Amino acid sequence: MATSAAVKNIPEFVYEWEGKDRNGKIVRGEIRAGGEAMVNATLRRQGILVSKVKKRRLSGGKSIQQKDIAIFTRQLSTMMRAGVPLLQAFDIVARGSPNPKLTRLLNDIRGDVETGTSLSTAFRKHPMYFDALYCNLVEAGEAGGILEALLDRLAIYQEKSVALKNKIRGALMYPIGVMVVAFVVLAVIMIFVVPAFKDVFKSFGADLPAPTLAVIAMSEFFVSYWYLIFGFLGGGIYFFLQSWKRSEKMQKTMDRLLLKIPIFGDLLYKSAVARWTRTLATMFAAGVPLVEALDSVGGASGNAVFAEATEQIQRDVSTGSSLTTSMQSTNIFPSMVLQMSSIGEESGSLDHMLSKAAEFFEDEVDEMVKGLSSLMEPIIIVILGTMIGGIVVAMYLPIFKLGQVV
Repeated sequence: MATSAAVKNIPEFVYEWEGKDRNGKIVRGEIRAGGEAMVNATLRRQGILVSKVKKRRLSGGKSIQQKDIAIFTRQLSTMMRAGVPLLQAFDIVARGSPNPKLTRLLNDIRGDVETGTSLSTAFRKHPMYFDALYCNLVEAGEAGGILEALLDRLAIYQEKSVALKNKIRGALMYPIGVMVVAFVVLAVIMIFVVPAFKDVFKSFGADLPAPTLAVIAMSEFFVSYWYLIFGFLGGGIYFFLQSWKRSEKMQKTMDRLLLKIPIFGDLLYKSAVARWTRTLATMFAAGVPLVEALDSVGGASGNAVFAEATEQIQRDVSTGSSLTTSMQSTNIFPSMVLQMSSIGEESGSLDHMLSKAAEFFEDEVDEMVKGLSSLMEPIIIVILGTMIGGIVVAMYLPIFKLGQVV
């Protein structure tokens, strides 16, 4: 028994091999084994004369993103629908993945499944990549014998979620990127350009205009304390992001504030509603009981306000309240979602109505992102033009004065 347990616990790796078969033809391939000796022994039993064995390097590589998990889910769903056995499907996806970390993750999951562990349990061992929603849907698919259908539904959910997040990120990153570039340009002007003008103005022997004096004072401050300015900004942003990431109280405060920001707050609100309704529709359609489904919905919305509201809804539903009544008591859902939820409960098609609501708000987010893209460009141009133009005019005012005197 001890020997059997020890053999089972030997870590396996992927080896690339090359050799000749019984006909003398050169053949190549890959094999999972605990070491080169096992590779040689396995291939010898197959009548292959091994000439080269090389362990595939799985270290390094970029981190695993939600997009990678979405692609994996789609590939696994497609192959299982085509009748490919589960273990073989894992091998195919792992071998074709360009990300070594994802390959290693899939090989670990495959190893667990191969030893008799259920797929959902194997996924639960990696909560960083497979959340409760993912694992619950896989478990429901295994229990109901409809794993292929639920993987397809899960792939659609993941793809829509990734697309929605990318749109929001794109809408927010553009103005942030321009602000960063504008600050760098302003710092360069203050540290290198304005001091050159200052040396020229010393020879004028006349009083400088107030705007010019203000710009020169700002420049002197930048030149004297540039390291403090950059250090304070960099450190402040870093600690702010870390506290936002680690402090639950900070997350709740920021999520509330973000929803109140003009224009962008409405965009974030609609995206949260879209994710909330899409997640609940996916869980409910998979046959997951409503109270259990609500466990995964709050976190999937991406906003602490909706997470708190979901906890309240879950408590109310578990005591016998209807979903629509519970949602209405939170005062954060739009009337359209409440009406569609009510119709869905009455007609027995809650998942369908919530899916329609999710599609509506996803389209709303699309339109808002397009509108913001066209709106932000002139606003940013006006802001940058005012800022840079104001500095230029302030520095040229003494020259204009000198020209008038002459």
